[in-house]
Amino acid sequence: MVTLQDVRDAAKRIEGAAHRTPVLRSRTLDALTGAEVHLKAENLQRVGAFKFRGAYNAIRKLAPDQLARGIAAYSSGNHAQAVALSARELGTTAVIVMPQDTPRSKLDAVAGYGAEILTYDRYTGNREEIGARLAAERGLTLIPPYEHPDVIAGQGTAALELLEEAGDLDAIVVPVGGGGLIAGSGVAAKGLQPGIRVIGVEPEAGNDTYLSLQAGERVSIPVPRTICDGQAAPVPGELTFSINQRHVDEIVLVSDAEVRDALRFAVDRLKLVMEPSGATGLAALLTGRVAKGRIGVVISGGNVGAARLAELLA
Repeated sequence: MVTLQDVRDAAKRIEGAAHRTPVLRSRTLDALTGAEVHLKAENLQRVGAFKFRGAYNAIRKLAPDQLARGIAAYSSGNHAQAVALSARELGTTAVIVMPQDTPRSKLDAVAGYGAEILTYDRYTGNREEIGARLAAERGLTLIPPYEHPDVIAGQGTAALELLEEAGDLDAIVVPVGGGGLIAGSGVAAKGLQPGIRVIGVEPEAGNDTYLSLQAGERVSIPVPRTICDGQAAPVPGELTFSINQRHVDEIVLVSDAEVRDALRFAVDRLKLVMEPSGATGLAALLTGRVAKGRIGVVISGGNVGAARLAELLA
């Protein structure tokens, strides 16, 4: 299991490489929600998402011979960019397995960081099997997007920083895809403030963690079709789910239309660019699905191209 000390160690390991992103306030948002909201702006993180924290922490911990052979990963975009940049920063190479329908801005960014890209059909292919086979054939170290204790510990540093800056919170609201961010956040938050509520947010079409927590076991759903491409996991990770069963108090669901409204609010009133998956926590807050109080919200990413954002807001 991942511990608070693991998260604290990860914070030291990524210091100077990852940004300590700002915690933002908005009187307009507070007035609309009746809460005191603290936004952790991971859309301003390197590669535009929290994923850099976990990828850098995991790769930084590798032995020299593993680094020399190179890294393999699979991702819908943000973890891919994080691994590609981390590998470059740490003097190694990366090969990334990505869905064919990944937004062009994310594909271009991964290529720009120097990684090799292999594509697959997310609706017919199994990225875990493809990634494992690739790593075995080329002798690479596989760094998965969430099923890895060092990745989870790295992701938890976002919540660690949020709580250090904001102080005691009644709840922390976190987007949920494969579950790595909320697993790390839950470990950090409950470790620092045992009484805090940890609330996850999923798109309605991608409610695998919501169903799994209700059932008490991992539930698989068809690959979600949602604008929240970073939350299109069909089943929670085994490791992340085991952690989230212990630390997550509630999962709330938001529709694609509600996410679009949150994106529009972010641009119009907060002057922030978020990708759909990054805005689900804000959407849950704006729709009243989160209780009032002192609330922390992780804005998990901002990787959306200008054309795509305009299309979403049209």
